Amino acid sequence: MERTIRQWDFLIALFTELVAQPVPGWLINRDNWKKRLDGVEIGEEDMKVIVMNFLVVEGYVEVAETFRLATGTNPDIDIGRVADRMAVKTALQNGDVQAAIEKLNDMDPEILGTNRQLFFRVQLQRLIELIRNRNTEEALACAKEVLAPIAEEHRNFLPVLEKTVALLAFEDPSNCPFEGEVLDISLRSSIATIVNAAILKSQNLDKVSALQYLVKMWIWAQTNCELEDSDI
Repeated sequence: MERTIRQWDFLIALFTELVAQPVPGWLINRDNWKKRLDGVEIGEEDMKVIVMNFLVVEGYVEVAETFRLATGTNPDIDIGRVADRMAVKTALQNGDVQAAIEKLNDMDPEILGTNRQLFFRVQLQRLIELIRNRNTEEALACAKEVLAPIAEEHRNFLPVLEKTVALLAFEDPSNCPFEGEVLDISLRSSIATIVNAAILKSQNLDKVSALQYLVKMWIWAQTNCELEDSDI
């Protein structure tokens, strides 16, 4: 594990150098790749920061707090805000969109207030859940009062809104020919991921942890070194 962590630090430097200032004819084969990796060192504190970043971005609240107490490594944001973000994500995954909206607005009203497309997507999912639960009157109100004005302003939203509202014409929405496109349960995870990314952005955090990014770089670099004297 320790050696692998050291390798990540080298990969950052190497990747930056390759992209920013590529050297014509620079060959990296498996042998000199291994030699350069073996010469890379990374401090323990840097390793702790990478781990904490992973825990925060992925939302492991209890583990992050335990890690903070054990190592003295503080996250970039308050752990409580991580817990709030995960509460929003969980609510969306469970189909409780209204609870997610209320929690999100308590966290930062600008996330939905300044992003019209995100606001529409979240409210559309709310409409879908209302239709799924046969709350017809509330669904009609949501479509007419909340979503329709946005669709008039942004015409590209209109087709999906029309398709969703069309479900209300069926006593049993499952009889609608495109019911699967609108009521697909996987849409909950999709909107949860989108909102989670928006929250991370508002908190000045990347939607992908540094650890995940480094692993991807490691796989990329290792793959390009599979062939002897491969030219990266």
